[in-house]
Amino acid sequence: MTVNGWMQILVFCSIIILLVKPLGGYMTRVFNGDRTLLSPVLVPVERALFRMAGTSEREEQRWTTYSASLLVFSLAGFLVLYCLQRFQGALPFNPAAMGGTEPGLAFNTAISFVTNTNWQNYGGESTMSYLVQMAGFTVQNFVSAATGIAIAIALIRGFTRASGKSIGNFWVDLTRCTLYILLPPCIILTLVYVYLGVPQTLGTYVDATTLEGARQTIALGPVASQLAIKMLGTNGGGFFNVNSAHPFENPDAVSNLIQMVTIFAIGAALTNVFGRMAGNQRQGWAIFAAMGILFLAGVTACYWAEAAGNPLVHALGVDGGNMEGKETRFGIALSALFAVITTAASCGAVNAMHDSFMALGGMIPLINMMLGEVIIGGVGAGLYGMLLFVIITVFVAGLMVGRTPEYLGKKIEAKEVKMAMLAVLVLPLAMLGFTAISTILPTAVASVANAGPHGFSEILYAYTSAAANNGSAFGGLTGNTPWYNITLGISMWMGRFFVIIPALAIAGSLAAKKTVPESPGTFPTHGGLFVGLLIGVILIVGGLTFFPALAVGPIVEHLAIGLGQTF
Repeated sequence: MTVNGWMQILVFCSIIILLVKPLGGYMTRVFNGDRTLLSPVLVPVERALFRMAGTSEREEQRWTTYSASLLVFSLAGFLVLYCLQRFQGALPFNPAAMGGTEPGLAFNTAISFVTNTNWQNYGGESTMSYLVQMAGFTVQNFVSAATGIAIAIALIRGFTRASGKSIGNFWVDLTRCTLYILLPPCIILTLVYVYLGVPQTLGTYVDATTLEGARQTIALGPVASQLAIKMLGTNGGGFFNVNSAHPFENPDAVSNLIQMVTIFAIGAALTNVFGRMAGNQRQGWAIFAAMGILFLAGVTACYWAEAAGNPLVHALGVDGGNMEGKETRFGIALSALFAVITTAASCGAVNAMHDSFMALGGMIPLINMMLGEVIIGGVGAGLYGMLLFVIITVFVAGLMVGRTPEYLGKKIEAKEVKMAMLAVLVLPLAMLGFTAISTILPTAVASVANAGPHGFSEILYAYTSAAANNGSAFGGLTGNTPWYNITLGISMWMGRFFVIIPALAIAGSLAAKKTVPESPGTFPTHGGLFVGLLIGVILIVGGLTFFPALAVGPIVEHLAIGLGQTF
């Protein structure tokens, strides 16, 4: 580890902290329906969309109607994206004349983008047409991100409203999030990326002759516009197969910093939105502090593991850190930082190959996802995931002091705890259940490139990434097979909707409750003690659930490398 590396990490963290309050204030005004700088331009558009949808900002929904609207919208998005892929060979904006994708891959990819996972069992530049990339993937990048943010806002309303029956209007939240929060910065980011050298064209691929005289086809396309929302919306699906390791998606250190900041910006600011809507910004800062401590611990561990390098390589007389699978234009520090950011934030974009990380370095991205990606998390998903752990934490605190658990003046009772536990436990069911089956199923094992614990880690990472709605891949696993296309798709579906529906049920239950005034016995939830307890609950739940799997994967591999054995 170097001073320069830590300075780069410090610069990133400082930018995120500085963005939290102003961006949080802006988003609060948007979801409260207050006037913003963009209102003169966007209010007429917003109202026209409401009229087309047959709703208005004055109409509110109960949690059941809110959930039904979300599910219908997601189903429609899945069907449209599936059909676009299947029939892309007959559709326009297909200069490379790519044929329709096969049913299993189309199924997996459609679920992937609708659930904001963006797992890719294909090479974008060699499989998908411009139309699918733009009208399919980019559109879903916007609306799936907006859906996640809408769920977080609905849950916040559940905590902050008293004796109400509604938690907002899904169509209004979706529209406002897309128009005011996602679209304007993406327009600016697209122009910035083009300036930095990212392609944005509908022209055909370019043929070039290399210095050796060979013919090479250089893929181009509408890259910058998809790149902007894939990062800001924590989607992660790259136009190119190698994602943000490709120089056309991530040309230099400046574009790399912009991408890292945009991954975290909205998720971090939503903690401030929570504090503002709760009437006490310290509540939001407490949640942000818990996220920040877990994030810094992960960055430190990952950076240390990669900077320490491979002892087997050191034995050959080669000193230095582990540069395998990393771009020289980013180096070890920025590669480790990006890996932790993308798996802490449910993004899935990568600027280095996680399969080539050291065993412990690759374990940190795994842990980030196993914890439910509540360390900032995906836009919206990170906050409502963390609030589920908050419910469990105040329940545990209530048991310890012998009082009815309360949070923000709302009593946390059996229904809320059951729903929170259901949402938390569905992730290990998908992650570990499908991993166990795939380690003994011959057709599944045949897709694994490596033997031993590293091969196990490749399977575990795939299902962990899918169920956590992350989308990054460990590499070394051939995922485009019937088994993995179907089971990874099911994992993504479970990880998205089996968490969202319980969260909305909690929002509806809390909104109907009266607010209880604070008393001398009320457990404070904005101080260091609560932050420490929250972190402890997250780590204990995650450790008890996933440590055995980590022990037979990256931990065993690390110990084996120390004994001179490779896989």
